[in-house]
Amino acid sequence: MLKNEINKLLFEGTVIPAHPLALNEDRSLDEDSQRRLTNYYMDAGAGGIAVGVHTTQFEIRDPEFNLYERVLRLAVEEINKKKLTRPFIKIAGICGPVHQAVEEAQIAKGLGYDMGLLSNGGLAGLSEAELLERTRKVAEAIPVFGFYLQPSVGGRIFSYEFWKEFAEIPNVHAIKIAPFNRYQTLDVVRAVCHSSRNEEIALYTGNDDNIVNDLLTTYQIQVNGHPVKKQIIGGLLGHWAVWTKKAVELFEEIKAVRNNEQIPASFLTLAQEITDTNAVLFDTANSFKGCIAGINEVLARQGLIKGNWCLLEKEKLSHGQENEIDRIYRDYPHLNDDAFVKQILFESTNRRNPF
Repeated sequence: MLKNEINKLLFEGTVIPAHPLALNEDRSLDEDSQRRLTNYYMDAGAGGIAVGVHTTQFEIRDPEFNLYERVLRLAVEEINKKKLTRPFIKIAGICGPVHQAVEEAQIAKGLGYDMGLLSNGGLAGLSEAELLERTRKVAEAIPVFGFYLQPSVGGRIFSYEFWKEFAEIPNVHAIKIAPFNRYQTLDVVRAVCHSSRNEEIALYTGNDDNIVNDLLTTYQIQVNGHPVKKQIIGGLLGHWAVWTKKAVELFEEIKAVRNNEQIPASFLTLAQEITDTNAVLFDTANSFKGCIAGINEVLARQGLIKGNWCLLEKEKLSHGQENEIDRIYRDYPHLNDDAFVKQILFESTNRRNPF
């Protein structure tokens, strides 16, 4: 079960970046930069991190790299060193067939992770019933954060009935909704509202194409003739792996207004600016081929990591993507946190070299 302070933060809603992977030019792990990233997210005010997820690159599990446990451990070490006086949610990505998923859950739990973000990607041969049974097995090892992954990057479409039964599984505490689709997003919200555990499931957006609107919306679902209200209370996002300080500030602004009768129209304008930014970072023009490299490119420009390299050579910026990143820097200067990053890097350097 979740610790009380973690459960409280989860249901208040918070910013959870999907943690990238820092590499050297030879594609070996850059431990110093990896640790620096973890500290950046804590310094920026994020409420947690998700490690071992898509942004961390699923290939960390491949035998030729064998980085899964190592990367998870590095993040925990930095969090423990920081000695935060506030709760911070540690989430480990979990994927693969049942035996692999359970093993990863046990590794994560042993390292001190609070939850496992359970991906159903790459399991097209399993039925919905088999995936639900897999979830039950994982939930015996670690509290589960469900994950509706968009089909264009390896996910699949699930039925309303799947999500309703998913929500009934004990030790499932949250669902990341990331199909990048309004209809499928609504399926999850409706399913959770109709489940007997609707008040025990926190909904988080993973819809990087619709972040602000998701966080501003209160859903009202009719359940047995009575209205049930539900909000997507926070976000677990690859988009929030960059410019995280600004994301935290925006999230606090959203929390301050989302229960008001009138929401300022400026949020709608900002929503589209962020969606345009995401289209560039995630390389939607090329079917998301440069999505990880795009995030890494921004972090490299800021000096948090050394380069935009990925484990696989084919994972790289698409043609024209670098110019588009220049454009969003130029068009939306209020969205980046370069000044903040410059300051924390300066302070970090001074701590290491006091004279």
